[in-house]
Amino acid sequence: MKVSRLFLVVFFVLFHAQAHALNVAEHTLKNGLKILIIEDHKAPTATFQVWYRVGSRDENVGKTGLSHLLEHMMFKGTKNYGPKTFSRTIQRAGGTDNAFTSKEYTGYFELLASDRISLPMELEADRMQNLILTKDAVLSERDVVTEERRLRYEDDPQSLVYEQVMAMAFTNHPYRWPVIGWMSDLKYLNPDDLINHYRTYYAPNNAVVIIVGDVKPEEVVSKVEAVFGGIPAGPGIEATKTEDEEQRGERRFYLKKEAELPFIVSAYKVPNIQDEDGFALEVLGSILSDGKSSRLYQRLVYDQQLALSAWAGYEGLHKDPFLFFTGATAAHGKNIDDVERAINDEIEKIKKDPPSEYEVQKTKNQIEAAFIMGQDSIYMQAKMIGTFEMIGGWQLWEKYLEGIRKVTPEDVRRVAEKYLVSDKRTTGILIPLKDETK
Repeated sequence: MKVSRLFLVVFFVLFHAQAHALNVAEHTLKNGLKILIIEDHKAPTATFQVWYRVGSRDENVGKTGLSHLLEHMMFKGTKNYGPKTFSRTIQRAGGTDNAFTSKEYTGYFELLASDRISLPMELEADRMQNLILTKDAVLSERDVVTEERRLRYEDDPQSLVYEQVMAMAFTNHPYRWPVIGWMSDLKYLNPDDLINHYRTYYAPNNAVVIIVGDVKPEEVVSKVEAVFGGIPAGPGIEATKTEDEEQRGERRFYLKKEAELPFIVSAYKVPNIQDEDGFALEVLGSILSDGKSSRLYQRLVYDQQLALSAWAGYEGLHKDPFLFFTGATAAHGKNIDDVERAINDEIEKIKKDPPSEYEVQKTKNQIEAAFIMGQDSIYMQAKMIGTFEMIGGWQLWEKYLEGIRKVTPEDVRRVAEKYLVSDKRTTGILIPLKDETK
């Protein structure tokens, strides 16, 4: 007797959802430092992470890029440890370390043997309060970041289009500027602004420590308290609520730059994942874009061969309403207008006729399976609960799977009709120019 593949996937998801339920131990120190711990004894390893509730959305006009630059400076030494000492110390202990900055948060992480978990605790506690931020050091690293920006954006036409779509989509919200900052702001950066940024946001009452791995909660809480407990709380940070202006018509621009092929990105205003519609938007993005059986790939890449790649995606893991994206790179000799028309046609199809029950269930299974299997990595477990904690509380991860499972074909059609409309769309198109020097 044959059992359908769909049934097997459903069984896999439901079974593993129970097996991977997270048991998070939570504790808060007197200075406001929040600690989240997950025991995972599959291997004698652990990840130690410190997340600060600050990202590019907390910056101001003319002072963009501070959070990302500060991430760089965190590896440049403290009063107790010289430049590059942090990473070398972790590496000598057999571990790895890195960091990341987003629009909502900045995070630092180490992965190493669990019996050496005290080492990153001491190092992170030190650089939370003792970072060296001299004018010369800040300006020197500023130059490194400007070069990084030049390589990632100015010299990458597609990234530049994406960045400018974001800037045009938001008119009154800090989501409009890039995490790395505008080049003009970096050029005239005042080191004192970075020092104030550090003193304001890098404090225990604005941070969350996340530990996942072969540990016992009561033991690691004592260790964290021993090294972080004496750090005084920083100034109170008032949460600001910012709403972008309602968009009342499509915004469009064309970027002419040296490139090989035309490229298009469109962005639609949508609610974040804390809104009930967010789950249906997640499923909609996957139906349009995930895998070679997705609608955009089948129509644009496989059937009509209009594009080399075509994609869509819902980005809802933000504190405030964000964007749903569609995009494509045109194939050689193909007109970008035809590419855009084909993408919009696929969206209109879903608005008129909801996807089949089978298509929606298959997509939900794929989303759930990816979400659950990601928990097999202790780093990803920490990254997942950290991300949810930053945007509204780590418990949101429980609502995520529950919300995805409730999505119906009609929900998918409804959110497409409600949000993917031209009056809420911002479109950027790359027009390639030939390099006359070649």
